Amino acid sequence: MATRGARVAGKKAFITGGAGGLGSAMARRLAEEGAKVTLADIDLDGAKAVAAGIDAAWGAGTAFALPLDVTHEDQWTYALEEADAAMGGISVLVHNAGISRGGNIEQLSFEDWKLVMSVNVDSVFLGTKHALKYLRQNQPGSIINISSIAGLIAAHNSPAYNASKAGVWLLSKGIALHCAKQGLDVRSNSIHPTFIDTPILDPIRQMFGKDEADAKLGRQIPLGHIGQPDDIANAVLYLASDESKFMTGAELKLDGGISAM
Repeated sequence: MATRGARVAGKKAFITGGAGGLGSAMARRLAEEGAKVTLADIDLDGAKAVAAGIDAAWGAGTAFALPLDVTHEDQWTYALEEADAAMGGISVLVHNAGISRGGNIEQLSFEDWKLVMSVNVDSVFLGTKHALKYLRQNQPGSIINISSIAGLIAAHNSPAYNASKAGVWLLSKGIALHCAKQGLDVRSNSIHPTFIDTPILDPIRQMFGKDEADAKLGRQIPLGHIGQPDDIANAVLYLASDESKFMTGAELKLDGGISAM
C-alpha cells in the first residue's frame, strides 16, 4: 500500500457529482491526503465504484457512496444526514455537480434554462443551507464551489451556463460573508476551471475527433493545452486543508491564462 499523506487528515468531505471525472479525482486526492470522503451522485453505481477503489487503496471506511439528485431538497437532507453518520461528521462540502445546455439566447428553451439553473445554482443554495449545521459541529470547515471561467467570461452561445456559473461565483462570496458574520470558522471559495479532460468534452470530441478537438480547445488557452482533473483536485485539496485557513470569499482561476488576456 502506498504511503498516505496527511494534508487533510481528520477531514470529512462530502462531494457532489462524485462519480464523474472531476468529482472522482477530488475524492481520490482528498483520500490520498488523509480525509474520509462521501461521493454523492445521481449515478449511484458510478459513485459506489469510485468509493470501492478508494477503500481498496486506503482501507475500508475511507469512502462512502450515496444517491443524490442535487435539485431535490429532501434528497439533500437525507444524504447529508447519512454522510454525517457514516463519516462521523462533515467538515468539507464540495459542490461539484453541474451541467450545461447549448443554444444562444434565442435558441435556448426556458426548460433547459431552468434545468441548468437548478442543477448548477439551486444545488449550492440547498447544499449549503442544510450542510451548515454539520459544518458548525466540525470546525474548521470549508465550502468549495466549482464554478467555471465561463462564470467570469461570457460567450455568445452559453447564456444559461454563463449565468449559472456567475451565480455560483457570487453566491460563494455571500456564503463566506455570512459564515464570517456568524463567527464561524467555515470558509467559502470558488474554483474556476477552463476546459478539463473529462467526459464533458465528449460532444466536441465526437464532432472533431479527440486529437483535433483537444488541439482546437488548447489553442484558446495561453498555456496551449487543456487541463487535467488533478489540476482541479489539487486546488480542492488546498481549499479543504488548513493551509488555506485565511482564504475565504475568493476565487481560484485554473484557466491556463485565459482570464489574463
